[in-house]
Amino acid sequence: MAAFLSDEWFAQVTELTAAAGNLNVPPVLAGLALNVTATGLPNGNVDMCLNGGNFEKGHNASAPTKLTLPSDLLRKIFLEGDSAAGMQGFMSGQIKVEGDMSKLMALQTARPSAEQKDLFKKVLALTA
Repeated sequence: MAAFLSDEWFAQVTELTAAAGNLNVPPVLAGLALNVTATGLPNGNVDMCLNGGNFEKGHNASAPTKLTLPSDLLRKIFLEGDSAAGMQGFMSGQIKVEGDMSKLMALQTARPSAEQKDLFKKVLALTA
């Protein structure tokens, strides 16, 4: 197991993603780059990007939208698929949004493919 958002975690996620092959990413996700800053981690904040439905370390310079949120909430939303936690986090001010809000709204309507769901289960299983 690897600590969520650690260098080891990103390396293992990259390996799992490559091994998964075609994830049949829905079009709304395939064209989306969303920067995320996760807060509340022992070693400080971590920057990442949801790029084309994949997790990448660091921010993408061309991403039109950035979210800042606590790492535990990020885990619930993106790994556990808890959309209610996302809405609650947004309404309570735990999620800060910068940039193009319409990209975030598009993400809200997207449904991961079966292949993505399978990958997310594997990622969740390796996450400490």
